[in-house]
Amino acid sequence: MFAAHTLESAPPQSQPAMRAIKEEFGTLPDAVGRLAHSPELLNGFLALSAGFEGSTLDALSQETVAMAVSVRNQCHICIGIHTARLRKLPASPDVVAALREARPLPDPRLEALRAFTLDVMATAGAVEDATLKSLLSHGYTERNALEVVLGIGTYTLTTLANRLTKAV
Repeated sequence: MFAAHTLESAPPQSQPAMRAIKEEFGTLPDAVGRLAHSPELLNGFLALSAGFEGSTLDALSQETVAMAVSVRNQCHICIGIHTARLRKLPASPDVVAALREARPLPDPRLEALRAFTLDVMATAGAVEDATLKSLLSHGYTERNALEVVLGIGTYTLTTLANRLTKAV
């Protein structure tokens, strides 16, 4: 089930995104071929991802959110992708290891973000005022808090789809 589509076998509405990804990466990842079964999901994820990447959160904070969601949702392909991105930033090996192991981060600012991300997910957004205040006290803004929600939505979409399709 959910065999990976090629450019030729994919629904026509998925093909432009698949071509762009293949051009950017030199190959078509298995996950993209599987997500291509639903052009709406594939194109929606790419649009959400572009929006999140264009947010005011810095790249390391964005990857912290993405990794927290990926680890919580046990998406192994996502964990690998975001580990590679973190290493390119570069994030410290201690931060990468702690994120992968769902442990508190050695960086207090990033830990406040990770904890906030997980609390938003655990409470369906009904975080305690103290949790939001902790995030804000570490230099994040109310806008950033809402951008975390965007990141959670973006990466929940892909982690669940990747697990459903058994992407590798």
